[in-house]
Amino acid sequence: MQRGIVWVVDDDSSIRWVLERALSGAGLTCTTFEGGKEVLDALATKTPDVLMSDIRMPGMDGLALLTQIKQRHPMLPVIIMTAHSDLDAAVSAYQQGAFDYLPKPFDIDEAVALVERAISHYQEQQQPRNVQVNDPTTDIIGEAPAMQDVFRIIGRLSRSSISVLINGESGTGKELVAHALHRHSPRVKAPFIALNMAAIPKDLIESELFGHEKGAFTGANTVRQGRFEQADGGTLFLDEIGDMPMDVQTRLLRVLADGQFYRVGGYAPVKVDVRIIAATHQNLEQRVQEGKFREDLFHRLNVIRVHLPPLRERREDIPRLAHHFLQVAARELGVEAKLLHPETEAALTRLAWPGNVRQLENTCRWLTVMAAGQEVLIQDLPGELFEASMPDSPAAASLPDSWATLLAQWADRALRSGHQNLLSEAQPEMERTLLTTALRHTQGHKQEAARLLGWGRNTLTRKLKELGME
Repeated sequence: MQRGIVWVVDDDSSIRWVLERALSGAGLTCTTFEGGKEVLDALATKTPDVLMSDIRMPGMDGLALLTQIKQRHPMLPVIIMTAHSDLDAAVSAYQQGAFDYLPKPFDIDEAVALVERAISHYQEQQQPRNVQVNDPTTDIIGEAPAMQDVFRIIGRLSRSSISVLINGESGTGKELVAHALHRHSPRVKAPFIALNMAAIPKDLIESELFGHEKGAFTGANTVRQGRFEQADGGTLFLDEIGDMPMDVQTRLLRVLADGQFYRVGGYAPVKVDVRIIAATHQNLEQRVQEGKFREDLFHRLNVIRVHLPPLRERREDIPRLAHHFLQVAARELGVEAKLLHPETEAALTRLAWPGNVRQLENTCRWLTVMAAGQEVLIQDLPGELFEASMPDSPAAASLPDSWATLLAQWADRALRSGHQNLLSEAQPEMERTLLTTALRHTQGHKQEAARLLGWGRNTLTRKLKELGME
């Protein structure tokens, strides 16, 4: 990868001199500017690989410059330089799209390393990517049999524009599957429009779907296209279709039957060619029986059904998903990806994950920011993960009895299989589990964890070594 071009903008000439000298010494091409207007003028004819900007400058400040650059060159990485007392503004810049921020006074080697990382990120984005359009596995991760069924359905529908209904709990990846169905269909070059029925006020759903004419209601000052018109020739993804009001269901059914509709307040029919992909976490058959969903619309949508399993039913995919999300989070934050300790990976696989894949993804983002070391240990995991995995029933109050029953069942199976030395097999695992839980409870304080377990400090040190938990 070639060495990069860096632009530095700062009203402080000493900062410009130091950075130009250091970056040039690292083999980078560096150009300096005194103000934001000069940078915008230069961007009209050329583009660097990374821009470093001070946040406080006379005239156009760094935040205003960042906004202008992101409008013109959204992929260009911008590093914001700021004083320690101005971190709030730095965080704001980061949220607005800055690649990273560099607090003053900075270590010059760290500054050069940050610039080189930003350049690598930018140049990698410019590389052409070889995308295998006919391979749905490039979109979704999953080796579990249920996910392989999903891949097969996507592959079989690759030449079709037939309606699809996706069922699955919240967080299982329904919109991701909808995107994959669109990308691997004849409509791939046309728009993909997504709309969440549960997120729109009921009195605005019709206008959102079908658009409105000027003067149709108070505030309708212009003609507005609805989602159907925006998706013409492509795919309209209707998420949480079970929450659609009955009167809107009637209008949707008519559009599916006739291929045309009327804008709110309109008299001329609008013809569209749209593929419908719907999704829900609800049992639509039950809602039909309850009179809350039209049966004829259900049959219109339910031509092909795709069921997405919850994460607890595809536990073999959790390690691969976690590693993937850690890599993604690291790229987003411009840091080195965290690694999972084997015990941590095993713990993640055993958890309940009521929020499914989305919860796992968010947890990996959290760990990328909050885990202290490069390797994620069990005590780094947020405590609410374990709380959510505890039995939510009256039996939870008698957990020791449940634990003893499970242990007896395990011992019975092991003895029937001819196992011997059961105590030497079970005791280390029991001690490891208790120690891990105590460390998590004390936020990693070993002496306090030893006290909770009734061990002395020397015993704790020995156990950590014996159990490979040092």
